[in-house]
Amino acid sequence: MLALGLLAAWGLVHLGLAQDNVKPKGSLEKVFPSSNKCKRCHERVFEEWEASPLSRSIHSPAFRVSLEEYLAFSGGKDKALCLRCHAPHINLFQDQIQTFVEQVQSGDPAIDGVGCAQCHLIKKVDRTSYMPVPKYEPGRTLFGPYKDFVQNKAHESMDLDLYRKSELCLNCHLAVPAAAILGKSNDLLGEWENSKAVKSGRECQTCHMPEQVGESANGENKRKVANHTFPGRIGKLRQEAARLDVDTEVKGNQTKVTVKVQSLVPHNLPTTHPGWARVVLDLTIKGKNLKKVFGEQRVYGRVYADTKGEKTVFDFKAVKVLEDTVLKPEETRLETFTFPTPKDTRSFDVEAFLSYASVAGPTPFLQRIEAESSKGSQDPVFQPIPIAQRVVNIPLQ
Repeated sequence: MLALGLLAAWGLVHLGLAQDNVKPKGSLEKVFPSSNKCKRCHERVFEEWEASPLSRSIHSPAFRVSLEEYLAFSGGKDKALCLRCHAPHINLFQDQIQTFVEQVQSGDPAIDGVGCAQCHLIKKVDRTSYMPVPKYEPGRTLFGPYKDFVQNKAHESMDLDLYRKSELCLNCHLAVPAAAILGKSNDLLGEWENSKAVKSGRECQTCHMPEQVGESANGENKRKVANHTFPGRIGKLRQEAARLDVDTEVKGNQTKVTVKVQSLVPHNLPTTHPGWARVVLDLTIKGKNLKKVFGEQRVYGRVYADTKGEKTVFDFKAVKVLEDTVLKPEETRLETFTFPTPKDTRSFDVEAFLSYASVAGPTPFLQRIEAESSKGSQDPVFQPIPIAQRVVNIPLQ
C-alpha cells in the first residue's frame, strides 16, 4: 500500500499539471501525426531518430513487459504513469489511456511513443512543481532551435530558446517513480546542476544532440543542425562517459590493484531508471598462457526493497533503498583488489572493463522479454554494453 501511495502522489501531481495543457482540437492521429509523415521533408532527421532509443520508447519488449508488470502490480490504477514519459502526448489525451495501453500491448504500436510531434509541439516546460511537465500547444506551428528556419507550406515554424536548453529534456529525464522515496525531484540525474559541465554552460543537447553539418529539410542549404540519434548508452558517446586508470603494487606473494574509475558525465552513472540499471567494473588477472587466475567485480547502481523487505528491480514497487553505489556526477572512485601474485610467469595482465550491465530481474520477467522479442535471447537488452577498458601488463622480477 505504501508503494501504491507513493505512486499515486507522484502521479496525481503530474496529472494535475498535465490537465493545464491546452485541450486539443482533433483526433490523436491529427494532433500528433506519425513521424513517418515528417520523413517526406526531413529524411535525415527521420533516419537518425529511427535508429535512436527514442523511436523504441513504446516498441521495445522490455518496456512492454515492464508496463504489464506495473499494471498487474497497481491493479490498473494510474495506467498512464509509465506512458507520461514513454508516450508524453498522453498528457493531452488522458481520456484515451486504454488506447495507449492496448497499442503497447499489441507489440507493434501504430502510434509513436516519443516522435517528432511529441517534442516539437512543446512550447514550454513547467518546473514549478515536483515534476516538470511539458506544456503543449497543438496546431500547425512546430517549435525548434533554428532562427533561420525555412518557410514551407507543410507547417509554420517558431524559434524557441527552450530547444537549446536542458529544460526541454527534463520533463522526462529528471524524476522517476522511485524518486518519491527520497523526496528528490532530480533523483534520476543526481546533482547535475552543480556539475562542472553545467556550470561551464553545457546543456543536455551538447552531448546528446551534438551539432553537425547537414540539411534540416530535404534539399535546403547545409548548415549547423542537431543530431537526432540521441547518443548515450547507444553510440560512441558512451566511450566518453568514464575513464579507467590502473595502479598495481606487487609485494611478494600478494598483489594489490587499485582501479580509478572516473565518471566524465554531469549526471548519475548509471541514471537510476529503470530499476535494474547497473554499471559493472570487471577486474580480471591473467597469468601464464593468459589463463585467468583472479576475477572480481564492483557494481554501481541501486538496490531497492519492496513492502515485504525483499529486493526488487522494479522501482515502482520500491519503498526503500537498500544500497546506493551509483557514481555521482563527475565522481572519481578508487576500487582496491587484493589477490595472490601469479606464479610461474614472467608477467601477468591486469584487465579492467567498465560496462552497462544487461537487463536483470526475476526469471519469469526475463523469460517474458525473451519470448516477446523477435530476437529472443539475442535481444540487445540481454547484452552488456562496453564503456571503457584498461589493459596493463605487469612484469615480475
